[in-house]
Amino acid sequence: MPSKLKPVLTIVLWLLIGYLGYQTYMSIYEPIQFNKLKNKRYKEVITSLIEIRDAQIAHKQVTGKFSGNFENLIKFIDTAQYTITQRRDSSIIDKELTKLYGVDTYKEIVLIDTLGFVSVKDSLFKSSDRYKSMMNVPVGKEGARFKLQAGYLAQNDIQIPVFEASVKKDVILFDQNKDLLMQENQIVSVDGVNGDQLVVGSMDEVKTVGNWPTNYDAAK
Repeated sequence: MPSKLKPVLTIVLWLLIGYLGYQTYMSIYEPIQFNKLKNKRYKEVITSLIEIRDAQIAHKQVTGKFSGNFENLIKFIDTAQYTITQRRDSSIIDKELTKLYGVDTYKEIVLIDTLGFVSVKDSLFKSSDRYKSMMNVPVGKEGARFKLQAGYLAQNDIQIPVFEASVKKDVILFDQNKDLLMQENQIVSVDGVNGDQLVVGSMDEVKTVGNWPTNYDAAK
């Protein structure tokens, strides 16, 4: 090799070594940063999904069904009240048995007393009005909204109310490495969020829990 080419070759080799070192570093660093950001965003989304779930449970307690759109759910929170009741045992004369036996005969009954009313809004959100924007995904793609569904499932000839609120991981992590996002959408793990979305409730099962693992419980 001509001596005048040796410096050029040395520079090329150092550049190659630097490039390979950078690629090796990024192959380790980028997934770590991706997971940190993913976990941070997931916790914010989960907090919102839990608030939607709590609002839906309140809606069902008061109306007997879940809401299928955010506009009605927000209006419900603004106006609805819980009825505070008290159960107490009592007894009254059983007229048929008294007539049959000729002596006063009593039967036990349960009375429900209404003690008052409490605002759903005050119970769930205190003085905050954040529920008015509960349809908005708090992180990720700007302007994204949660998907909200409600309906009924038939079980033993009984129509049971169900609901589901969800958002795709592609929305939450839209600005991240596409290869890492693809892997995240396909994840199957006991400590990860399986599937391609974060979801609470279900249109296929009678449940109101989310699909995230317990390591995200700090979001509650």
